[in-house]
Amino acid sequence: MKFETLNSACENYLKKRMSADPAHDISHVRRVVKNSLHLTVIEKANRMVTVPAAWLHDCVSVAKDSRFRHQASRLAAREGVKFLESINYPAELLDEVFHAIEAHSFSANVETRSLEAKVVQDADRLEALGAIGIARCMLTGGSMGTRLYEAGDPFCEHRDPDDRTYTLDHFYAKLFTLPATMKTEAGKVEAEKRVEYMKNYLQQLGDEIKGRF
Repeated sequence: MKFETLNSACENYLKKRMSADPAHDISHVRRVVKNSLHLTVIEKANRMVTVPAAWLHDCVSVAKDSRFRHQASRLAAREGVKFLESINYPAELLDEVFHAIEAHSFSANVETRSLEAKVVQDADRLEALGAIGIARCMLTGGSMGTRLYEAGDPFCEHRDPDDRTYTLDHFYAKLFTLPATMKTEAGKVEAEKRVEYMKNYLQQLGDEIKGRF
């Protein structure tokens, strides 16, 4: 199977399946694919595994606040492999794609055992950071009905973060921990750069909350 054929088939399949969640729409998946391709080249991984896994990593949608959230990546892996079988994708690579999809998820807590799984996991986590990460966090917070910040301590300086109640708390509960979880060197460098951007954003936000000019 040619790479170009595989790439187009995965994209066309996704267009028919993506959820209405604006933080997990087709544009999100396209960015994860771009991230995966970039890391694949640097890390010398197999794009015939990383790219379909990146396209299909969210092909089954489970709400962020669902008690079944930790199962989403395994469900997506099953559905993704079923689709790949239908387009005569190389059978000897199916297990590798399954693992890369299942292991990408933060909530699933599956240890990555291949370079390709590490690439896909890093590519998806980069989507939670930087300018895109801020926008997606705000979209998710809005869809879940959480308040923007806790007025008395917006930046969790004297309290534990509660991201089910306050959107900004998610920065401290999860997002700022992501660079330490990156599995590729290129992914870690980019994650740290994006977190620095986010911290600058919070500094500006803090000035505006306090009414500083």
